[in-house]
Amino acid sequence: MKISAFTNFVCPVEGLSLLRSANSLHCVKGHNFDVAREGYCNLLLVQQKKTLNPGDNKEMVAARGRFLGGGHFTRIADKLFEIVGTIVAESKGSGHLRIVDAGCGEGYYLDQLRKRAVDSNFSATLELAGFDISKWALKAAAKRSTDIAWAVAGNRQLPFAAGSINLILSMFGFADWESFKTVLAKNGQVLLVDPGPDHLIELRKIIYPTVNVSPLPPASKAIASGFILQREESLKFSISLKNSSQIQDLLAMTPHAFRITAKARKELEALKHLTVTVDVVFRILRVDN
Repeated sequence: MKISAFTNFVCPVEGLSLLRSANSLHCVKGHNFDVAREGYCNLLLVQQKKTLNPGDNKEMVAARGRFLGGGHFTRIADKLFEIVGTIVAESKGSGHLRIVDAGCGEGYYLDQLRKRAVDSNFSATLELAGFDISKWALKAAAKRSTDIAWAVAGNRQLPFAAGSINLILSMFGFADWESFKTVLAKNGQVLLVDPGPDHLIELRKIIYPTVNVSPLPPASKAIASGFILQREESLKFSISLKNSSQIQDLLAMTPHAFRITAKARKELEALKHLTVTVDVVFRILRVDN
């Protein structure tokens, strides 16, 4: 399988194609966006920010990088490639798919997809791009591969032309269905990955006095926006965290880090071993056109 970067970003002001010159991207109307030395471009406008540095902070990104780098969620990456492989096989010989990871974080899952695709026997060509609202995440992501195009951008205004994307990955993110629909090509799809009811249940029992079942986010907004739920698959397994550092990194990379009490934090810090359930649901939705 051939892999290349999908570099067809559009200007967030005009919606026009961005052209590369030296270390910047620009549109024909004169808007210019610098390419950072790490290789990503910041296409998030000031008026699109709610804070000075939106998204995951430097510490969360570093914790997630260490944790995922330890291979704890490899089975999620395996399942992701399996499903994408099925989508490639079902593309009826189109031979060319443009895949975007919306809210790519530090780029782990998209890079894992790239690595598996390179080693596969599929004859298709994949063009890959990832974006996230966090500049810290993109600094880390852009170091993973030059075969992936990276940008700082948000889901409400995707930095791609209308109808240019075949598959959007939304890995534990916040889908914006109207924006997704705009950039998807005919019969374009979204692979939505969300935590299941028992995801990290053991960790949550330590953090919260009462743990409620976490329902899967409904697909009603997607359906209302013109998507069809094609299929759904679950993946459930356990991981063993063997030291305090791994446990703390898992906490730090989740929103639970902002909600934990001092008492629960002290209890968690004392743990040297923790077995945790990973419960993930994969849903494929297609534009109804």
